[in-house]
Amino acid sequence: MAQAIRAARRSILFPSRALMDRLQQQQFSGQPNGFIPNFLAQNRTRMSTQTAQKSPFESILLRVLRNEIQYHSEYAPPHQLATRFKEFEVEDQPGEQWITLKGKFGENETIKIEATMFDGSVMVPKSGDDSTTEDMHLHISVLVDISKEEGCDLEFVCSAWPDHIEIQKVYIFRREGSLAQPYMGPNFGDLDNKLQNALSEFLKARGVNDDFSIFLHQFMMNKDRAELIQWFKNVELFVDK
Repeated sequence: MAQAIRAARRSILFPSRALMDRLQQQQFSGQPNGFIPNFLAQNRTRMSTQTAQKSPFESILLRVLRNEIQYHSEYAPPHQLATRFKEFEVEDQPGEQWITLKGKFGENETIKIEATMFDGSVMVPKSGDDSTTEDMHLHISVLVDISKEEGCDLEFVCSAWPDHIEIQKVYIFRREGSLAQPYMGPNFGDLDNKLQNALSEFLKARGVNDDFSIFLHQFMMNKDRAELIQWFKNVELFVDK
């Protein structure tokens, strides 16, 4: 499963406009507007110029791309991405499908967290609503690596939902001489309830809790907007050459 999480970082997933509209209305209503990055301001100037000597197909494609850039830039412009969350330093590489967070716990523990962008969703009934309407809850895959000096790590495979973190697997990862297919342990839900609670508290004590999951969703929604606009821009630059 850890291999699947790492593989998910290489997938390309950008929500459609309809999906973005719905999610932004549900999760970002009332949020203050952030700044519009320089490349967006520059792109507005470029959109106003007509590209010469282009085929009709290329001209149509460029017009559509520029309309998309303008729409997303004005409707929900991304704001400055956070660089820290409490004790964790956030490492984000523009264009990548995941982020890394690093922190420490106590004197001898190093924590490294890898989180994908949105990689799934479920529909859940709206709370407090007797109707059949549903909300979309996006899913983020999270791998928490807790290292000590002995040469092996305790790894938690988690699901980050909009308001809570959910453990899927817990296993030992050996940095040296690791097996090709190591035993990943039982499903977390199959463990004794007392052990589940103890492992959950162990992880929460290190800052991986429901607040962390909320932060991830806010960060990834903002990153998704920035990456989508940059993707449109990159395609436009290629066609416009």
